[in-house]
Amino acid sequence: MNQMKNVLKVALAGSLALSLAACGGGSKASDNTGAANTGSKEGGSNTGKQQNITITFQNIYPDPTDPKNGMMKKIVKQYEDEHPNITIELDSLNTDQQKLKLKTQAASKEVPDITVVNPAAQMEPFVKAGLFAPLNDMVEKNGLKDTFQEGILDWYTFDNNLYALPDGNNIGVVYYNKELFDQAGVKVPSTFEEMVGVVKTLKEKGIQPMAIGEKDTWTGSFLFMNMLLRTNGPGFLQDVLDGKKTFQDPAFTEAVDAFQNLVQAGAFQEGATSFDYNTGENLFKTGKAAMYYMGTWATGGIETSSVNGKVGVFKFPTINGKGDPNEFMLAPGSAFAISASSKHLEETKDFLNYFMLNFPKEAFEVKGAIGLAQKVEGDFKAAGYSDMAMDVLNLFKEVKGGDLAFDNTMNPGTAQVHLTSIQNLFVQKKEAADVAKEHQDAFEANK
Repeated sequence: MNQMKNVLKVALAGSLALSLAACGGGSKASDNTGAANTGSKEGGSNTGKQQNITITFQNIYPDPTDPKNGMMKKIVKQYEDEHPNITIELDSLNTDQQKLKLKTQAASKEVPDITVVNPAAQMEPFVKAGLFAPLNDMVEKNGLKDTFQEGILDWYTFDNNLYALPDGNNIGVVYYNKELFDQAGVKVPSTFEEMVGVVKTLKEKGIQPMAIGEKDTWTGSFLFMNMLLRTNGPGFLQDVLDGKKTFQDPAFTEAVDAFQNLVQAGAFQEGATSFDYNTGENLFKTGKAAMYYMGTWATGGIETSSVNGKVGVFKFPTINGKGDPNEFMLAPGSAFAISASSKHLEETKDFLNYFMLNFPKEAFEVKGAIGLAQKVEGDFKAAGYSDMAMDVLNLFKEVKGGDLAFDNTMNPGTAQVHLTSIQNLFVQKKEAADVAKEHQDAFEANK
């Protein structure tokens, strides 16, 4: 598979296709038990009174202010109402908690019925260990496969077997609070150097420049990789993998220096490494920070927050005159996988099939449909999506390519050193050459 070609194809598809007709309905999640002759759409028993079944659904929607949290509970409740003998047990965790828990569960081969994985390099070890069930048969039924954006499922497919269904297909952008910008008398920066200047001015005016939840280490990495995308252009990590470059390449050290310039200018809140993703994002959503760099999946939560109507969005700028702002960090989303050892495999497939068929419609209704992996039917503007959301949708039209996150490209050992190394830069300034050496040593040790 030509990955960059598919990345570009997926990104350009974005959130723009408006062709899915999905079923919907339901209310909030609950614990329903009972007995009924419901049968399984995936071939389960339909021979009279059925046993009570519990399906564990691990997810990364723990924040009650996130529209996807309520949407998930609504779909689950509807499914339970239609299948009284089945209870869906929610295990809602933030991203880093879920990754850590899944590693522990995988080591003991006790993976929940449904869990969450990230694409490509992150999920490959689980697939090789035989922990996930192939979903080819499931997606071919009821037209589920056709609901996904073209090319997106490739990132979750190994040896022609599909092992997970993604919830998103996003790009990295900078959200900004227009009111706070006006208060400080600053404008949207067109270069990174201007961005650092905006940070310093905001700081002088007593306004927190940027918010981040760096306790969840992927957030700083996601920002850093956008800087590397500017200093190098797309494909740096692939060049390292192919032996064409090393982490000691000038483009990498230039990105490290730029990242540290932002940190040292006072961009981020004090104690940023103690704020998890949700807590960091809430600083922006409650008007306590002027900027927030994140994937476009954050749009729905921002739109339903107290800063709705005050927020704009801009592309990450050039660094030292380098890079194309129309190249974005590309984020094929986290995805739902089914345990190969599930005691209720067919029933679990039936529920996940139902969940994903309902996902686009319900996400659209709660204004959480920006950057879905599936096609969406509906008029976003008429449905009350904000001007900011419409601006985000328009950014998808301008994508000319980009790169994947570090931990979706490199093996887990190298990725962990990278995540820790970048997190440390929030606490202590380091020589860029030393950061580069840390990365190269980890890469060599984990080949």
